[in-house]
Amino acid sequence: MIQGHVFIATSLDGYVARKNHQLDWLMKQNTSGEEHGYNTFIEGVDGLVMGRGSFETLLTFDDWPYSKPVIVMSQQLTEADIPPPLSDKVRLTDRSPGEVMNMLESEGWTHAYIDGGKIVQSFLRAGLINDMILTRIPILIGEGIPLFGALDGDIDLVHEGTQSFPSGLVTSHYRVAK
Repeated sequence: MIQGHVFIATSLDGYVARKNHQLDWLMKQNTSGEEHGYNTFIEGVDGLVMGRGSFETLLTFDDWPYSKPVIVMSQQLTEADIPPPLSDKVRLTDRSPGEVMNMLESEGWTHAYIDGGKIVQSFLRAGLINDMILTRIPILIGEGIPLFGALDGDIDLVHEGTQSFPSGLVTSHYRVAK
């Protein structure tokens, strides 16, 4: 059965990006020499599922950061919005979270990296997240896109561990209790 995993950074006040999806506050963090577990995490997933906002933000980067397949969930984007160099790396879908996971499982995926504030929220509401690795960045940005939003009920989490780093980053791993 396919599993959904989250590996995401938030400001200390709980935002994953500014309202305009900008990550400038994240990019200015000096974490040189620190290994926060991302490389190990990304090696363990088959690919990524993200929303339009995350995808459009990534398009502003100098280099595409992923070698794994990326599924972009969007009701608005079309194939014409995918730059030609990414046409073999990025797919669009307008399916629901459950339908996306069923599609990926039928393609042989066992571990999906779920990324982006609104997408993480929708997968959590649908009960499709198995665990989350959350890194809190020591900055307050005041407003933006929150990682967590409204839920239909409580989601119990089991704390698997926390690690702090000299840069001030704090990473916590939570498993969703089933």
